[in-house]
Amino acid sequence: MHNLDITKKKFGPDPLNPNPLLDTAFLKAVVTSPNIEVGNFSYYNDPKGPEKFQDHCVKYHFDFIGDKLKIGKFCAFATDIQFIMNGANHAMTGFSTFPFNVFAEGWKGGFDPSTITAGYRGDTVVGNDVWIGREALIMPGVTIGDGSIIGTRAVVAKDVPPYSIVVGNPGKIVRKRFDDTTIDALLDIAWWDWPVDHLTKALNAIRGNDIEVLKSMKPNIET
Repeated sequence: MHNLDITKKKFGPDPLNPNPLLDTAFLKAVVTSPNIEVGNFSYYNDPKGPEKFQDHCVKYHFDFIGDKLKIGKFCAFATDIQFIMNGANHAMTGFSTFPFNVFAEGWKGGFDPSTITAGYRGDTVVGNDVWIGREALIMPGVTIGDGSIIGTRAVVAKDVPPYSIVVGNPGKIVRKRFDDTTIDALLDIAWWDWPVDHLTKALNAIRGNDIEVLKSMKPNIET
C-alpha cells in the first residue's frame, strides 16, 4: 500500500466527493500539464498512488511537440492504462528508424525533423462516460467516442465510435452497447453536460435503461 495520507490531501475537485477512496483520484485534482485537459469527475484508480497518473500513464508527452490528451467528463480509468503520445514516433521515411540525432553531435547534421513529424497523428481524445480497463493501451491520435468501454489490455490504434465495446490486440469492436437510435438519443441528451444539481435528481434515470424517461428529464440548457 502506498503512503498517501488522504487526511491531508483531498483529491476530489468538488464537494460531491467529500470522502475520496484511498486508491482513486479525480484527475482534475492531480493533473498539472497544460497539454492534458480533463473533464469533471473523471477518475483514475491505482493502489500505487493515483496521483501518479500523469507520469505513469501518459508516455512520450513532450511539450515541444504540443499534442494534447483530452479527457471528457465522468470517465473511469483502471490501473496501469497507458496513453502513448506522438513523442514516441520515430522517423520511418528512410532505411533506419534509429534516432541517431539525439545521441551524438556528429549525428545531428543533415537530420530532417519532417521525417518524424510526418508521422504525428494529432491529439488523443477520450469522450465522456468512457470506461478504460486495466492495462489498456491507447495509441497516438485516437478518438474514443462517448460511452465506450475499452477492455482490459486492449490495444486501441483506431478511432472508436460512441458506445462501442473494444477488446483484444489489435483492439476490435465486438459490439455496440445500444442500438443506433438509442445511441443517437444518448448523444443528444448528453447528460454529462447537465448542471450537477439536475444530474443528481436524475441519477435513477441515468442509471436506468428507459430512454424516454431520460429524455423527459433533459433540462433546457442555454448555450
